[in-house]
Amino acid sequence: MAASVGQRCLRLLRGVVPWRSSLLHHENTALSHFLQSLRKLPVRTFYTNARRVHTAPARTLFLLRPLPILLVTGSGYAGYRQYEKYRERELEKLGLEIPPKLAGPWEVALYKSVPTRLLSRAWGRLNQVELPHWLRRPVYSLYIWTFGVNMKEAAVEDLHHYRNLSEFFRRKLKPQARPVCGLHSVISPSDGKILNFGQVKNCEVEQVKGVTYSLESFLGPRNSMEDLPFPPAPPPGSFRNQLVTREGNELYHCVIYLAPGDYHCFHSPTDWTVSHRRHFPGSLMSVNPGMARWIKELFCHNERVVLTGDWKHGFFSLTAVGATNVGSIRIYFDRDLHTNSPRYSKGSYNDFSFVTHTNKEGIPMRKGEHLGEFNLGSTIVLIFEAPKDFNFKLKAGQKIRFGEALGSL
Repeated sequence: MAASVGQRCLRLLRGVVPWRSSLLHHENTALSHFLQSLRKLPVRTFYTNARRVHTAPARTLFLLRPLPILLVTGSGYAGYRQYEKYRERELEKLGLEIPPKLAGPWEVALYKSVPTRLLSRAWGRLNQVELPHWLRRPVYSLYIWTFGVNMKEAAVEDLHHYRNLSEFFRRKLKPQARPVCGLHSVISPSDGKILNFGQVKNCEVEQVKGVTYSLESFLGPRNSMEDLPFPPAPPPGSFRNQLVTREGNELYHCVIYLAPGDYHCFHSPTDWTVSHRRHFPGSLMSVNPGMARWIKELFCHNERVVLTGDWKHGFFSLTAVGATNVGSIRIYFDRDLHTNSPRYSKGSYNDFSFVTHTNKEGIPMRKGEHLGEFNLGSTIVLIFEAPKDFNFKLKAGQKIRFGEALGSL
């Protein structure tokens, strides 16, 4: 019985082995036929065509890929910002107050990484290129139409008189075009738009409603503390106390934005004496009202010239803030001032005192007297000390012209 079972198993195994062998033989035969068919294909032509069709466009796409990504991303972001502005305008029409939406640190850092100082220097040189006589009227007419310039107020209305864009930007006005108000103690130093005004509280100044910047960061430390090698940390509110010199006085501020179409010179806003100039090299970001609402401490980031001194009520300061394509800030009585210069680095400041052994008072300025000029347009910030009953004659957002009243007692 056992022998018969063993014989059956042996026969079964003998039957399986030939079956598996034949199966492997058929698989090998099919594989060899497939390989032979591949060998018969035009391998060189096939491979070359594949490279020609796929490899070359892939290389080109790899080289061009960053540009489309950058354009699409930038266009999308710009479109989003325009939509946000449109929505804000619509809500303002309905009388709803919109809380400011501030830029994040990465957005500010990205904006500051743009070489605005270099671009502004290039723009300044371009503006100084003398235009052909036949090209002046078309170029200036386009600018007038774009920004709404009133050439009837210009001292010279003939467009052919201005040899380059820089001269046109810095055009003078007719003497009667801007009468200086004699009834009020403080007048507007320039044409522009009132962004904000009021009393300085907690050493914070509003650049627009709801967006503030540090008064000390904006003006820098007071001269009395600059000579100390290790100045002590001031307690809260002490910087304001350094500025307010008289009992019962308060600090006030006013921010005026100059648009590209405005008159670009600025004048003395009151009778005062300028004793000190501080130049802050910095970025040249746009300072239009939209940017002022978006970037906190925008004026502290940008290049600026701070003039400080005294008027009849105590401390008085006027700060000219630079912006994109406005790296050039000129003060007429300060020949040593050179703004947007590559020899100055951001994050520092340099001082100059107008008080000397021969001139112990400084530079006296009369109300309405020529003080300086921008190239294109920017911002003027007034910070001054006055009694508590000082009143502004202004509304936020209103247009104002040089010589008109800002406020008085």
